[in-house]
Amino acid sequence: MAILEEISALLQKGKAKDVKVLVQQAMDEGMDPKVVLEEGLLSGMGIVGEKFKNNEVFVPEVLIAARAMNAGVTILNPYLVTAGVESKGTAVIGTVKGDLHDIGKNLVKMMLEGKGLKVIDLGVDVSAEAFIDGAIENNATIICCSALLTTTMGEMKTVVDTAVERGVREKFKIMVGGAPITQSFCESIGADCYTTDAASAADAALAFCS
Repeated sequence: MAILEEISALLQKGKAKDVKVLVQQAMDEGMDPKVVLEEGLLSGMGIVGEKFKNNEVFVPEVLIAARAMNAGVTILNPYLVTAGVESKGTAVIGTVKGDLHDIGKNLVKMMLEGKGLKVIDLGVDVSAEAFIDGAIENNATIICCSALLTTTMGEMKTVVDTAVERGVREKFKIMVGGAPITQSFCESIGADCYTTDAASAADAALAFCS
């Protein structure tokens, strides 16, 4: 439908106000909120994610597109709740203890939300205990750990070890990412997944949830 294509196109350009107006219009016309979410907002964010993966757009464009998506989701949320639409899964995300960087984390969060996942953002300087507590409390499928400093990478192993010690390791998929992280590091600490960029992280997370 034309309005869905328009919502998608405006979202890709980061036109938050226009997206909001059109989403409300779609609701006023009695459209299914799930369809507006998936074929309007998520499809637009998906295109942005692909372009980001292919280096056709960069972090600033992704951030303004995500802001437009959030504006649309704010309008949709009450309708989605009424319609009983479930999220595709839940992830907790944070930057590990000792690390205050959040751009990478925020980018992954937006990409995850762009795939229809519910994301609980624990913020920065998050302890291993807080990651596990957050995952248990929110019945999450995935724990996403971000680090930018080589000095804080070791905290990711603490998260994995804490999950093992508390007997909940098999309940969660632990994903790790950030500039100094590699596939071999991921394997060496016993984490489940490493990806090189935010869009790939979202694809992997969605696969874990389905």
